[in-house]
Amino acid sequence: MIGLFRHWPRSLFSTSQRARQAILVGVALALIALAGISCDDDSSSSPVPSAAVDATAFVTASPRATASPAATASAATEASGTVWLCRPGLPDNPCESRLEATVVSADGTSTAEAAAPAEDPPIDCFYVYPTVSGQTTVNATLDIDPEVKAIAVQQASRFSQVCRVYAPVYRQLTLTTINSGTDSAEARALAYGDVLSAWRDYLANHNDGRGVVFIGHSQGTFMLTNLIATEIDPDPDLRRLVVSALLIGGNVTVAAGQDVGGDFQNIPACRSADETGCVVAYSSFDREPPADSFFGRTDSGPRATEQAGGDLEVLCVNPASLAGGTGPLQPYFGTAKFPGPIGLVLPQAPSVPTPWVASPGLYTAHCENSGGASWLQIDTTDVAGDQRQVVYETLGPTFGLHLFDVNLALGNLVDLVRQQTAAFSP
Repeated sequence: MIGLFRHWPRSLFSTSQRARQAILVGVALALIALAGISCDDDSSSSPVPSAAVDATAFVTASPRATASPAATASAATEASGTVWLCRPGLPDNPCESRLEATVVSADGTSTAEAAAPAEDPPIDCFYVYPTVSGQTTVNATLDIDPEVKAIAVQQASRFSQVCRVYAPVYRQLTLTTINSGTDSAEARALAYGDVLSAWRDYLANHNDGRGVVFIGHSQGTFMLTNLIATEIDPDPDLRRLVVSALLIGGNVTVAAGQDVGGDFQNIPACRSADETGCVVAYSSFDREPPADSFFGRTDSGPRATEQAGGDLEVLCVNPASLAGGTGPLQPYFGTAKFPGPIGLVLPQAPSVPTPWVASPGLYTAHCENSGGASWLQIDTTDVAGDQRQVVYETLGPTFGLHLFDVNLALGNLVDLVRQQTAAFSP
């Protein structure tokens, strides 16, 4: 089986040009529309445009009955109305799925790697997933669709080795609807309101003073950046609960040349593995982001209007070397076929006997700041005879390696949380 992986042909990465372009446009418009729920420099500003109703009030006025009976019956629905995709004790929990991996070396040999969720981890993770919904409604319902389960497995499940994972279902802006241009300020407020409500539910009923790691990607990072800036950054008591915030692929900003001062006034960038109460943020590219890039720039992308006129830059923290410089990445990719529209543009998984495949030594990473952009530069190591397939710009240069942001560094991120947990004192 490993022989198949070593000679994994690039044709398996391809899809029809029409499907690829449709998904590209949909994802692009989704990110642009999400600018409306991102934070201003002033953390006291409203999380949604002033024309929209208050997010909390909107959730109260629009109860979660939009979910189908089948979805709510199979989900962990709190008395508050939160529908949990992942939380401790939930049957069929995608964030506690199998973690065994096949580790493939540059010479083509492979070994089995055992891993499993921790029985009683000392901290929690609060995960908000990226745009995956292929529903045709303006906002996704609270149905736990296959895409939602699959992304939780791909991005959040490996963190179960170090934390209890809580992940709310939220009525995110869908690819289909944003592609048609029918989203609205109210729709953005509804999506954010679900996340805000779930956070407050978790804090009141599940936290019990435990440390928390925030994990988000893309739309999930937009949501969490807003949540942290408005709810947590201004509050010293809540800041003490933050182990770290992994806010990936969402253009988190800082004052130019600084580790704080953009989206967050009090929560700095992480610069060592024993530092807690800090942020890891980056967007990955294999070359300098173009002038019209969706990520890595404050003068383009979904938050450009909001960030215009400020002396800001997009934060880059290298998960492989927090203090700076170059470090080796520890990529982990799930081997199951990803469902839904996003699955049309993702690579086909290799045929190995485990739910995960790891490729140590295949990539290195370092932060770059050049030409008005700030990004995580991904380089492939040049090892003679290495035939392992590498990822590429599936959605084109304006997105870079966005679809792979989390998985390229998943091993590094889990190890970082493990080290930060050991250093954490609430």
